Amino acid sequence: MAGAARAVGIMRPGDAGVLHVIERAVRQPAPGEVRLRVRAAAVNPTDISLRELGAEGLPPPWVPGMDAAGMVEAVGSGVDRLAVGDLVMAAVSPRRAEGGAQSELLVIPAASVVPIPRGATLEEAATLPMNGLTALLALDLLDLRPGQYLAVSGGAGLLASYAIPLARERGLRVLADARPEDRALVGSFGADTVLARGAGFPAAVRAATAGGADGVLDTALLGRAVLPAVRDGGALAVVRGWSEGEPERGIQIRRVWVRSVLGRTDWLEELGRLASQRRLQLRVVGTHPPERAADAHRLLEAGGLRGRAVIVF
Repeated sequence: MAGAARAVGIMRPGDAGVLHVIERAVRQPAPGEVRLRVRAAAVNPTDISLRELGAEGLPPPWVPGMDAAGMVEAVGSGVDRLAVGDLVMAAVSPRRAEGGAQSELLVIPAASVVPIPRGATLEEAATLPMNGLTALLALDLLDLRPGQYLAVSGGAGLLASYAIPLARERGLRVLADARPEDRALVGSFGADTVLARGAGFPAAVRAATAGGADGVLDTALLGRAVLPAVRDGGALAVVRGWSEGEPERGIQIRRVWVRSVLGRTDWLEELGRLASQRRLQLRVVGTHPPERAADAHRLLEAGGLRGRAVIVF
């Protein structure tokens, strides 16, 4: 039997004013799926993109959100790893007919759902799946060996805050940038070296690594400007695609598309384990009811957040 659920709806492409609360029917889970009663859903830059551009091929309203945390309400046949009543976190693509995470009820493949970290609130857990998977995919694509150098731009941001400790778990030496007021924060993530944020960051990486990092993860979207930070023959991981031509010096571009790994249960479980051990910091900067989703979008667009705003049902 279907259930009625409130959701954040994008009625048409535009500014934050196009966000409204909608009500829709949500079906029961099919085999291999679960239905969640969502308590918390993080707001990410990808939601801003969906709001501004819409979802090609799908009619509005579009429901944003790639991260959810809540309680398992129903399980489809063949699901034995999860049970009704479990508190879980999940990763989901909003670019599907059933929409994304910012909905009171959410049907999703069981492979994309794992228990929340021990000691975490549902709001905290909702900040982890998508950005954590993005960080793991970037590291997988860069394929660096223990002892090699990874430089991370945008060191104080949420994605970097997961990428830095995950890189340290893999034995990498990590350099990251920060404003003066964020140096201690970025150091707390596990960066070996914290460099000044700004136009001088690539040159500082080259100086600190005697020729450039083996890999760079560009969470700050610096694009071509960050290439000098990469050594000859190194690799640059980009999270919004690459349209800036062929890089010089044999540098390889690694495009990080998180939608390709939303069903990596093993990676989601690794994220939960490390967060349970407090080796990942889960940072919530504010909570908003769905009726105030526009406030969360404006907060994100203003920049400078050190965590995520979360929609709470």
